[in-house]
Amino acid sequence: MSRNAKINTLLLLIVAALAVLPIALGLGDDEEEPFAGADAQAETAITEIEPDYEPWFSPLYEPPSGEVESALFALQAALGAGVLAYYFGLRKGRKQGAELGIEQGAEQARAEQARAERRAEPAGDPADADRGRAETEQV
Repeated sequence: MSRNAKINTLLLLIVAALAVLPIALGLGDDEEEPFAGADAQAETAITEIEPDYEPWFSPLYEPPSGEVESALFALQAALGAGVLAYYFGLRKGRKQGAELGIEQGAEQARAEQARAERRAEPAGDPADADRGRAETEQV
């Protein structure tokens, strides 16, 4: 097994442990909402410390239920992961291209050269080709 494969396997095991261990160990069983978000926990703590606290701002959009809120959070996470994956994939592709000796824009230069060669060739139509063939046959 290569070094990268070992590292990847170790990272996957760590992620799996982080996902499974809190549930398996029963962490949060004594709470009403065992895995509430940080916002909800902060609101609870503030209310316990200062019961008369009034928030300065209210949310721009209040989702109708916890499920909708979770779905929106998952969508936000997926979009962020997509942007990061695109960025890192682009960087890796550029790095691989540089390692292969392919310069950025080399394909554009080849396309422009091909267009210039096509413009330089005389445009021949079928009538010209027939005349040329007839001239060679007469000789």
